[in-house]
Amino acid sequence: MEQEQTSPAVQKRVQDSFDLQGLMSHLGARITHIGPGRVHIVLPARPEVTQQHGYIHAGATSAIADSAGGYAALTLFDEESEVLTVEYKINLLAPAAGHHLEAIGTVLKPGRTLTVCQLEVYGVQADGAKVLVANGRQSLIRVDRPAE
Repeated sequence: MEQEQTSPAVQKRVQDSFDLQGLMSHLGARITHIGPGRVHIVLPARPEVTQQHGYIHAGATSAIADSAGGYAALTLFDEESEVLTVEYKINLLAPAAGHHLEAIGTVLKPGRTLTVCQLEVYGVQADGAKVLVANGRQSLIRVDRPAE
């Protein structure tokens, strides 16, 4: 199934912003899809992001979910706008195991001020099989881009 892509300008703006995030870089996460109101972020499984039982840590799982939702919202905002998370709730449904995690942020309700996103995180096996390991909701606020 082919996924809709955003314009090259929106893709660049989202990727450039993502590249400035120290935490995403530190975790080893990367964006794999930028569509209108939808962003996918992949986090490879490696020892540095695990907890004591060998599963990917809930903090890493939550962080990529939060960023996927935030960037999904940003795809719908004008270039003078930025986004900040107001709140999010995540349900951890299964141990975060697999070759990598894939977080998908999807805008449910865009708004001039507040935007609501659905968050999903899948554990993906080497053969491509997926298990939903977390889901949640997020509220984001549109803010003016700071002057440079």
